[in-house]
Amino acid sequence: MAEQILLAARGIVKRFGAITVLDGVDFSVHAGEAVGIVGPNGAGKTTLLGALSGAFGLSAGTVDLSGEDITRFDAAQRCRMGIVRSHQVPRPFGGMTVFENVLTAATQGGGFRRKEAHERSLDAIDVCGMAHVANRKAETLGLLDRKRLELTRALATNPRLLLLDEIGGGLTDGEATELVGTIRTLKQRDITIVWIEHIVHVLVQIVERLVCMDAGRVIADGSPKAVLSDATVVSAYLGGYRT
Repeated sequence: MAEQILLAARGIVKRFGAITVLDGVDFSVHAGEAVGIVGPNGAGKTTLLGALSGAFGLSAGTVDLSGEDITRFDAAQRCRMGIVRSHQVPRPFGGMTVFENVLTAATQGGGFRRKEAHERSLDAIDVCGMAHVANRKAETLGLLDRKRLELTRALATNPRLLLLDEIGGGLTDGEATELVGTIRTLKQRDITIVWIEHIVHVLVQIVERLVCMDAGRVIADGSPKAVLSDATVVSAYLGGYRT
């Protein structure tokens, strides 16, 4: 594991009105690491990704990227710096082909000029196995290819940190296995990954470390085996079932 900390969130709090969704979360990830985030519904997992990606402002706390305070940077600024996220429900740009979706991500998200954006888009489409549907309208894709498109668009922006929100949700076991292959390829490109996923057996094929959240707090952080056998995690997340 690389020693350099790529991203560090310290004491982050997010309140929506009177509801505290993140309650003093400390979270860091090393460059090149793959970290899984698990926990029950309502634990604050997706809100944590939003806090890291700049989707909204924090109520308290800080976020650093390679030692630079980016707490006040919005999502567009963070994307240009290499923090990119996928969404639980794919959000393709309607009325555009797969290639046009990816090119838009490279130019608008990554900030690349025409020639480099074109080259990065073709590379991302090839790496993510989307060449056979590159000229199809994105809204005509099946669920697996829509999820692949999320990864392809992300790759075209030249990410340093990829935030995945339940990208395996809704897929069959076979489809999830195919998607894992694509994510493994991205990891081999030294892209750091933070991945929320309820399908734990899929998640642990990629990640070296698990973080479990409950009620807006981190309750366990360590190797997958250690976290999934932790008594607090078993009670909060696994309903008393010990793996």
